[in-house]
Amino acid sequence: MARESDGIGMGGIGLRFVFAFALVCLTWNPTRFNYVAWALERWRDTGPLVAFAGLIMLMGWIFFVRTTARSLGVLGIVLCTGLAVVVLWILIFYNVVGTDSTTLITWIVLVLLAAILAAGMSWAHLRARWSGQATVDEVDHHR
Repeated sequence: MARESDGIGMGGIGLRFVFAFALVCLTWNPTRFNYVAWALERWRDTGPLVAFAGLIMLMGWIFFVRTTARSLGVLGIVLCTGLAVVVLWILIFYNVVGTDSTTLITWIVLVLLAAILAAGMSWAHLRARWSGQATVDEVDHHR
């Protein structure tokens, strides 16, 4: 059974979302302040720094994506993606966001992607808290 001190709260989920959102937006966003734009603009001048930053970001992506895949599984990722698509559909359908607002839609998609990654990072903790069942990784960790 999971101990109360091992649980995850809203702060933990929020922190995971902040890190996921930072990774997503640092990689690419509709402004010029992102890795992709910087790398394309500065590759010739600062190639080694671009490669270094790219590898650091790749490590972050691998960590988040692998953790999300292990935690949610294929079905969970499909369901989370479906939920994100429906949220976007609702926002457009009820004219909260216009289809001509491509920049706003892009930011919403980035937020939804970060939310999926944060859900994947948090899911094992939430499942243990709600069900009282620890995962194998948690049991091995406490020995």
